[in-house]
Amino acid sequence: MNKFDYMQKHGYEQLVYFYDKTTGLKGITCIHDTTLGPALGGTRLWDYQDEEEACLDVFRLARAMTYKAAAAGLNLGGGKTVLIGDANKVKSEEYFRAFGRYVQSLNGRYITAEDVNTTTQDMEYVSIETDYVVGLEGKSGNPSPKTALGVFYGIKAALQYVFGDDDISKYTFAVQGAGQTGYYLIKYLLEAKAKKIYLSEINENHIKRMQAEHPEVELVGVNDIYSLDVDVFSPCALGGSLNDETIPQIKAKIVAGSANNALFDEEKHGMMLRERGILYAPDFVINAGGLINVAHELKGYNEEDAIKDIKKIYDRLLEIFKMADENNISTQQAAKLFAKNRIEKIGRIRSNYIPK
Repeated sequence: MNKFDYMQKHGYEQLVYFYDKTTGLKGITCIHDTTLGPALGGTRLWDYQDEEEACLDVFRLARAMTYKAAAAGLNLGGGKTVLIGDANKVKSEEYFRAFGRYVQSLNGRYITAEDVNTTTQDMEYVSIETDYVVGLEGKSGNPSPKTALGVFYGIKAALQYVFGDDDISKYTFAVQGAGQTGYYLIKYLLEAKAKKIYLSEINENHIKRMQAEHPEVELVGVNDIYSLDVDVFSPCALGGSLNDETIPQIKAKIVAGSANNALFDEEKHGMMLRERGILYAPDFVINAGGLINVAHELKGYNEEDAIKDIKKIYDRLLEIFKMADENNISTQQAAKLFAKNRIEKIGRIRSNYIPK
């Protein structure tokens, strides 16, 4: 990969490699766009095959965060960090404190939080060394329940748009993944008396937890989840699950879940879903609840106010669905246009310097 060409093509601002010889910490922080404000995005710890795979992941995730923050109406830009290593082997207090020092070195251009394989406890260690971390215990805490809440309201919006009725109890659901957000999403769906829920999951611990707590949720094979005759398919695992092989299998009229980068190829697979008459709730809009929640820490956290803003995902998606139909484009394209329009408009009003 020619990284500078890629950064120029997609408008990235900064790519930072860091290494700590004491702890073996290896990672990459990417800042995509700070037009609206400092870049905010979680820290993902993953045992990548190589540096190129890690770099491509952080590029994609950072850009998605820019669109997510803009579409959510936040005065934040997009960034992300990936740490390279086996989470079962590398995690320690000193490891995350070393990472916190690198975050601090960016002087507020980047604010971090938990993500895949990192926790609120890990972020507590990070916070010892930097002021630029959110999602801490005693404040907004674990963002997963709030991410799931946003997905829940996003699903209701999609049901309203497709069927003219957002009553969860009338519909059936196939949820892919029940680790964090998928787990909480299923709880919200059950509380709303969903007609039927199917689940696919590869982690035995997550399967056992779901079977113990909610035996009414039916477990299916990981390759069978796509072809179920349900109303809503909800991808809540890792990205790229919507692709040439899986999309033709989908019988659901709605695809709406928490997974980042669910579309393997944004342009191709976004249009493929549209052409098949499947309404897709763009990932970076529907899964913004966690980001909205932790962003409230920056102005003094109040859970009630955060939930009010998370519920706005419902109306935001209705606007994006309408925009897609009016312009005969995919909902993913409409969502990016929605986000870019906000960045451009706010960027223009900030073109003149006024000290705050």
